[in-house]
Amino acid sequence: MYEFKEEYKTGIDFIDEQHKVLFEIAEKTYNLLKNEFTLDKYDKIVSLIKELQDYTIFHFTAEEEYMKSINYKRMFTQKVEHDAFIKRINDVNFSKIDEDQDEYIISILQLLNDWLTGHIFSNDKLIGK
Repeated sequence: MYEFKEEYKTGIDFIDEQHKVLFEIAEKTYNLLKNEFTLDKYDKIVSLIKELQDYTIFHFTAEEEYMKSINYKRMFTQKVEHDAFIKRINDVNFSKIDEDQDEYIISILQLLNDWLTGHIFSNDKLIGK
């Protein structure tokens, strides 16, 4: 379901490769939601959240360093959006996961979907222009 397509390419190879990893994390999250055979998904949800936290920090740092190196005029806006995304991921309330695990996974997917289709498509693509 989550696939990095041609229209998401920025034209900057290392950024595109890193975006592919974000799509892979989204796909793993989606597959966990659809997995009917795993009844208790708590540990896997926590693992995916940790992976997302770690990877977004790595990716955003690399992307921001690149923007700085080319004196990208929209870098401040990008940084604000990156920081807001990291805050949302870091504000995860782990005690709420067990209330309804599938609903929690859906909320993660919504966040990822908004980011992948919104931020990458409308903002990150501008970096390569």
